[in-house]
Amino acid sequence: MELTKSEMEIMDVLWGADAPLSRSDLLRQKEEKTWKDSSIHILLNGLLQKGAIREAGFVRRSKTYGRTFEPTMTREEYFANTIFSHRHKPDMAGLFAALLERPEVDDTVLDQLQSMIADKRAI
Repeated sequence: MELTKSEMEIMDVLWGADAPLSRSDLLRQKEEKTWKDSSIHILLNGLLQKGAIREAGFVRRSKTYGRTFEPTMTREEYFANTIFSHRHKPDMAGLFAALLERPEVDDTVLDQLQSMIADKRAI
């Protein structure tokens, strides 16, 4: 699943939210956006069709009801799926080696990774 820049902006807001959001919630929360307010309906429908979001319920706004939306996957799951959905998939060990070279990888991250690997081996 490939998301456009505008769709990613909406997903960033949804990933950062503590609860499902309505269309009006999204319009209020996103200050630096590349899309127009009038196109939110099209963007949400595109995200629904791609399976990136789902309807989570309804919320009452004055006299009407509006749908609320939530992501179907975490940010990390999206990027992992994106990497391995391409025709030219990276070698798993090579990808991890490249990620480990990143300056963001500190002892805390290494401890978390070591724990995840131990849990995976225990299965």
